[in-house]
Amino acid sequence: MTKSWKVLMAILGCLAVLFGLPEKLPAQSEEEFQAARQHMVARQLKGRDITDERVLAAMAKVPRHRFVPEFLAPLAYGDHPLPIGSQQTISQPYIVALMTQWAAVQPQDKVLEVGTGSGYQAAVLAELTDKVFTIELRPELAQSAAQHLAALGYGQVKVKCGDGYAGWPEEAPFAAILVTAAASQVPPALAAQLQEGGRLIIPLGPVGGFQTMSIFKKTQGQLKEENRVPVSFVPLVEPR
Repeated sequence: MTKSWKVLMAILGCLAVLFGLPEKLPAQSEEEFQAARQHMVARQLKGRDITDERVLAAMAKVPRHRFVPEFLAPLAYGDHPLPIGSQQTISQPYIVALMTQWAAVQPQDKVLEVGTGSGYQAAVLAELTDKVFTIELRPELAQSAAQHLAALGYGQVKVKCGDGYAGWPEEAPFAAILVTAAASQVPPALAAQLQEGGRLIIPLGPVGGFQTMSIFKKTQGQLKEENRVPVSFVPLVEPR
């Protein structure tokens, strides 16, 4: 266990104390998880600025608790990210919904996700289109995500272990590209693989602090920024 991972787990322990959580969280039934998921949609998503009905329906359907470590499942529908191992996290539900809403995915669209992680974002996207491609650098996460996706009926999602910075040129162009890790700039390969009129969503900025989640639309071959919000993501591993 690395120092940063120990720190993260210590923070979770402190949160447990602050919110009065027991050391061992009680198991929950699928009905309780479903109720928590509906509450999440109503309070965290509809209660903010998530208005796309297809996105809300996807978030209400995909079982986020199946994409986190079992001991953290009772916390799966909280308004926060959670660790998933390999020093990575599953994003806050609101951020997943916001990125998905910004992507404006239609049923015929081909979508690329960079940074599979747990597979949760890919599952949400798979509720909107059957053409989802996702890349994960870490073999253990790529394998576990593929297994979770297949077990939950999202076997159509194509999972690749590789360098997300390079994208997936064999499957380009993409109508939408979502990058779930922070980068210092838009990777040129991803910009090139975005189709005309497509959207690219990516957190940009320094690692170890806050970044800016930006949405770009490709217009006449150029990326034009349309919106941005402050976020904090783990880093996208850049080529040396």
